[in-house]
Parts: sequence; C-alpha cells; structure tokens
Amino acid sequence: MSLKKSDRPVLNTILSPSLLELYDVSDSIVVIIDILRATSTIATALHNGAKAIIPVDSVAKCIKLGKQLEVITAGERNGKIAEGLQYGNTPLQYTREFINGKTLVLTTTNGTKLLHLALSENAKGIITGSFCNISAVCDYLINQKSNVVLACAAWKNRINIEDTLFAGAVINRIKERFDLNCDASQIAQSLYLQAKNDLFEFLKEKDASHFHRLMKFGLEEDIRFCLTEDNANVLSIYSNGRLVKG
Repeated sequence: MSLKKSDRPVLNTILSPSLLELYDVSDSIVVIIDILRATSTIATALHNGAKAIIPVDSVAKCIKLGKQLEVITAGERNGKIAEGLQYGNTPLQYTREFINGKTLVLTTTNGTKLLHLALSENAKGIITGSFCNISAVCDYLINQKSNVVLACAAWKNRINIEDTLFAGAVINRIKERFDLNCDASQIAQSLYLQAKNDLFEFLKEKDASHFHRLMKFGLEEDIRFCLTEDNANVLSIYSNGRLVKG
C-alpha cells in the first residue's frame, strides 16, 4: 500500500557544500557523497574489514591522531597524497589483506570536510554514499523513513558532475518513497538518466573537471572502480566520531 504524499518523508539534494546551511538538517539523515574518491574509499575499506574510519578535516589533525592512536593515516589534497600521510585516497589500496581489522584516519579535500560541516549543522544522522555501496544506502534510507538530504561534496564548493550523478541514481531508485519538491533533485535525476548507460564515457564526454584531474594522474582504474555499483556494498554510518559498518 503506497503512502499518501503528505505521509512521505522529504528528500532534498544539495549540489554544493555551500548550500547546506540553507537547510535544517536536524531532522534529516545526511548522505555525504564524494564519488571521486573519499566515499568510495570509505565503503571499500569497510567492506574489506576495516574496524573503523575516523574522518578528520585537516592533515595536521590526521597526523596527530595517527600518532596518538597508532593507526593508519591517509588522505589527499587536490587529488594527490597529502604530505606527511602514509597512504592516499584510492579505494584500490584498501584490500582485505591490507585493511582487515585496522583503523584508518582519513582526510580529503572535500568529503571529510562536508561530513564535519553536517556535524556542525546538527544532522540527525550521517552516512556516506557511493556507487560502490548504492544498494546499502538506498535500502537504509527506505527503511529509516526519515527526511533525507543528499549532500554532494563537489570540488571546493563548485558543483561537480560525478557527485550529482550519484544523487540522481539514488533518487531514481527511491523517489516513490519520498516527497520530492526540490529542483536540485530533479536536475540530478535528469543528468543520471542521460548518463546511466556508461558513466565513465559520460564524464569523459562532458569534460568533467575532477575526472580529467585524476586521469592526468593515471587513475583511470580508480575512476572505473568508483563508478561501479555495489562492488563494496556495505552501509557506512557515522557513530561516536567514527565511520563504521552498519
């Protein structure tokens, strides 16, 4: 039996972190989206047995926590491994052999900063979303029956295509369960419907800025992995300062 429209929770999409402050997220689950590559890396590490991921918003804090807790430090700035950190932000590094049972402190240019912004805005709940774990994300959002904000990390507050595509993919799956009165959601879904047959080629054809940035670093394999559905299909949920497997 379908819900009446007025009984449905509300779903909104923000295409840039700079727009988050326009929404009251205290009654919403915020989905942090950073497809290339933070949220894809998070899903992969948890899928491969990471004990937890501690997201931090600065390299200095990452290094400090790593030393205090004697855990792995990782992250990037502008697509490259940040100076002073052990590992980068590539999901392909986080194999089961490497990450199983370990804790990772992670900082990235966009994704971990947006997560901390959502925390500062008193989000009701926070999960991270990627194509790698899209089914787990959609199942969770449907089951929670809560308002949702799909929050794109973008690139230094500038809207990007890949995060918008993921928001559109989620909307395309779950829209019947939510009240959608949001132009950004309509834009995201429309873009996804154009791109869904080959996301990689769509990003290439549209000259997506971060796509080209990572391609110049020789990271095509990373990009293709990040655009593959359910290759690390676990729920990544924020709890007590850590992202853990839900």
